[in-house]
Amino acid sequence: MGRFLPCPLHCHSEKHEEFDHDQSQTSSSSHSSLTSQQSLPSVPSLTPHSQSLEHSTSSSAAADSYGCLATFSGHSSYVFSLALAGKHLYSGASNGEIRVWDRNPASSYNDTVSESYGAVKSILGLGDKLFTAHSDHRIRVWKIDNTSMKYPKHKLITTMPTVNDRCMRLFSAKNYVEVRRHKKCTFVHHMDTVSSLALSNDAALLYSVSWDRSLKVWRTSNFKCSESVHNAHDDAINDVVVSVDGFVYTGSADKLIKVWRKGEGEKKLSLVSTMEKHRSAVNALALSGDGDVLYSGACDRSIIVWKKDGGAAHMEVAGALRGHKKSILCLAVVADLLCSGSADKTVRIWRGGNGNSYSCLAVFEGHKSPVKCLTAALDNNNNNKNENDLRNSYLVYSGGLDFDIKVWQIFVPF
Repeated sequence: MGRFLPCPLHCHSEKHEEFDHDQSQTSSSSHSSLTSQQSLPSVPSLTPHSQSLEHSTSSSAAADSYGCLATFSGHSSYVFSLALAGKHLYSGASNGEIRVWDRNPASSYNDTVSESYGAVKSILGLGDKLFTAHSDHRIRVWKIDNTSMKYPKHKLITTMPTVNDRCMRLFSAKNYVEVRRHKKCTFVHHMDTVSSLALSNDAALLYSVSWDRSLKVWRTSNFKCSESVHNAHDDAINDVVVSVDGFVYTGSADKLIKVWRKGEGEKKLSLVSTMEKHRSAVNALALSGDGDVLYSGACDRSIIVWKKDGGAAHMEVAGALRGHKKSILCLAVVADLLCSGSADKTVRIWRGGNGNSYSCLAVFEGHKSPVKCLTAALDNNNNNKNENDLRNSYLVYSGGLDFDIKVWQIFVPF
């Protein structure tokens, strides 16, 4: 059983334990290194100089208050993925365990969904279904049964590619791609870790990327693979996000971000743009709600902010957010806030201001190891309780290589 541990309101720890990098890299991606590299001197900083150098939040835009509400302890290995679905939080670990928690930090409820299969690299909720991506090259689909008044029940309903999908592709030569020298396989198979999942705006399509360098498209109605972009990058693909207007962004260990879209009347995705600025592996991507701003995090310790300029597919570098001391491992957007997790064991909360300026509203300290995954949401239980309180409350969930999930609360002025 997992454990619920309350935290003091302000959770700035002064003592840090060194994490064994060799140990971390054997169980996490060699393509999304925890070892930081030189920052990007050619990209202008969007944050005040003092915030780039220290844990300073002495800005007029800084959050009123923030802190750690709880620590969810239950995993016995690295927490690789997090997702909110309805009233619950789902977490996936490096040993293949999937757990479900009440998203309310005051609740002690948690349960095990599965303890089998490979490391859980990505989790995504869609209605009464849960999609999980694994290091055994598979995507699994779980049925969430919420008919019980108390706790949800879960059942594995299929594994992608499905048996039917695999069999249908066997007998036509056009369905085969060369995955390595002298070895071919049908295009529906990922041949390495499935690293990330994303949904189209209408939820009709599921996108998956893998360390095998491919981008695949699946129909959520029947779980069939409708398309595969073989060798979409020159190295492992670490993340994928999809905008509301249908652009698909992939970030890779080849240091590139590529933009894909299915043109009008076209049946297949085509490459519409390649974004080059990072000097190291791109580990994480996140999009603003309107799709006009893309954030990318890499081993160079910088978060690059890209903004649409002119053509719908074209994005220009607006600048970089600096402050983390080691590699950026994960990003999440909620409302107008950007959350970033790093190998420096901290979570930072950023907010855009006038023009291209950004402020770091808060630095969450408390994890004993690198922060590998994030998710966040508006805190509906605390908002609108006091008409005179001109602040919004948000809950941020962070998963670390210390096996823990921490729940943070931050109050942000309107």
